[in-house]
Amino acid sequence: MKLLKKKHKPMHINDIIIVDDDKLKKAITAAALGNAMEWFDFGVYGFLAIVLGKVFFPGADPSIQIIASLATFAVPFLVRPIGGIFFGILGDKYGRQKILSITIIIMSISTFAIGLIPSYQTIGILAPILLLICKLAQGFSVGGEYSGAAIFVAEYAPDRRRGFLGSWLDFGSIAGFVLGAGIVVIISSIIGNENIIEWGWRVPFFLALPLGFVGIYLRHQLEETPAFQKHVENMETDNKKELQQPPKLSFKEVATKYSKSFLTCIGLVLAMNITYYVLLTYMPNYLSGRLGYSEDHGLLIIIAIMVGMLFVQPFIGLMSDKIGRRPFIFAGSIGLLLLSYPAFHLIQSNVIGLIFVGLLILTISLNCFVGVTASILPALFPTNVRYSALAISFNVSIIIAGFTPAFVAWLVTITNNSYMPAFYLMGVSLIGIFTAFTMPETANKPLRGATPTASDKEEAKEILTAHFDTIEQKVDQLDETIAELEKKRQTLIDQHPKLD
Repeated sequence: MKLLKKKHKPMHINDIIIVDDDKLKKAITAAALGNAMEWFDFGVYGFLAIVLGKVFFPGADPSIQIIASLATFAVPFLVRPIGGIFFGILGDKYGRQKILSITIIIMSISTFAIGLIPSYQTIGILAPILLLICKLAQGFSVGGEYSGAAIFVAEYAPDRRRGFLGSWLDFGSIAGFVLGAGIVVIISSIIGNENIIEWGWRVPFFLALPLGFVGIYLRHQLEETPAFQKHVENMETDNKKELQQPPKLSFKEVATKYSKSFLTCIGLVLAMNITYYVLLTYMPNYLSGRLGYSEDHGLLIIIAIMVGMLFVQPFIGLMSDKIGRRPFIFAGSIGLLLLSYPAFHLIQSNVIGLIFVGLLILTISLNCFVGVTASILPALFPTNVRYSALAISFNVSIIIAGFTPAFVAWLVTITNNSYMPAFYLMGVSLIGIFTAFTMPETANKPLRGATPTASDKEEAKEILTAHFDTIEQKVDQLDETIAELEKKRQTLIDQHPKLD
């Protein structure tokens, strides 16, 4: 008992963070809106890939145009780890709120700038070069955006509601994607395909600027997360000067010191984002370029599927607070393994209803990942290095995922096999299954190295009671162990009196 008291400082009710509900709502709204900005661009770019191929790579074969356009989408993922390290270090040093305000500024300006680029016919090779520069700026800012937004929500959220509240972050992702894709469809239907290629493709990118202003305003109004504030207070109270400057983590340090968390993050990010990019970025081009559906027709089917995702997303987050996060990673992975091939068989049926069902099957698997990932990832690393470590881990793995649309398009082209995307997803499912087996369960637990967080005083009292119950159980277990050892000792003495 004395050992326990020395090792574990007793928790007091004041040690539990109680989150103001109004501040919590503002934090989630601001974080989700920034994430929506990121995926607004993905939606616009993915759904305009064929048009952008014609605008920036007009001399190439149509299939090569799509691959080149999607490759330009993928190349910025190479700089995301650099952005992740840069913003991660700053986020651990100066706080999450300031960095998230900076990333959304860079993201909105670079997206807006794409709409200003003249076509290849006007300025030649300079056009795709400028497009790549804008995409690289986006990649640099996004390197700190998702990780920071996930941490921001997780550090604000009470432990018992983190799954539900974290699911709204990717609700923003899907909503941004739907908004971007919807705007492309609306503009295309109003002005026609010729005008879309001529000038209409620019309009969705221009809309990023006003959306960015709204996001900047909301994030500027926010306070720093309670968990980070508590961390700073603890450092000041303990007077640990060496901790005033957070450690500057390298990739090697993250991969070795936090190896299990690093591998869990990579597995989750690959499973979620490869599925995401196959379904939501590559699929519109697959339906029109490979299967011959009209572009508008394919876009409308994808948009309908994504609207359905919006309703499922919060439900999965809510259920993960009740039954845990791991069951959903298992479900999504097994769903991909067993159902990807049948889903693509339905997608190639030429029957609208069956196409919809095939896409719906893939979407349910995707929802299982997306609904819980934002609440899992921030819980893997301690507060003082959370932003740096997560940004490095997330963005290293996102490099692979980011090349998915271009790589899958290339596989389909060289093999002339329309089922290659299904085989690719089946391979990815094995990563998800392995990760689900090895990952820790984070539901209803404090973030790693952080004090518990509650919604109100009553919940804080319940957490404190459970904490003391756990300590009592450990003491009882220790007493039982001591009693068993004493019994064995006495038995040995009885058998060998000289030992006494």
